Amino acid sequence: MSDARSEPAAGSTPSVSGIPPAVGAAAAEAAAELPRKAADAVQLLVDTIHDKAIRPAALVTRALVFGLIVAALATVLVVLGSIALLRLFDVYVFGHRVWLSYVVLGGALTLAGLGAWTRRTARPSPVSHD
Repeated sequence: MSDARSEPAAGSTPSVSGIPPAVGAAAAEAAAELPRKAADAVQLLVDTIHDKAIRPAALVTRALVFGLIVAALATVLVVLGSIALLRLFDVYVFGHRVWLSYVVLGGALTLAGLGAWTRRTARPSPVSHD
């Protein structure tokens, strides 16, 4: 008795796992491509998350940090400018009459505040008056 599995037929190439050679080569090629495709899928996922979540968060954070720095510097400049202007008025303009320097600087800042107050725009009321 001869076993058909042990001897290949004449003119055919033997297969290791019983899979025809053409199918085995295609499966091996597909298996070789699998790590590259998985890496590409992971890279696409990471890029998508970066573009949709991380980049906007980074831009908002950057704008917030730079805004705080500009606001702090503007506050320091306004305070130092007011002190310098007060000293200038006190020493050189009003001859050491500091109260007059305070009146002039306070009046100028009050007029600037009133001007800003009159240029404001009214916000719509969140409560409807139906």
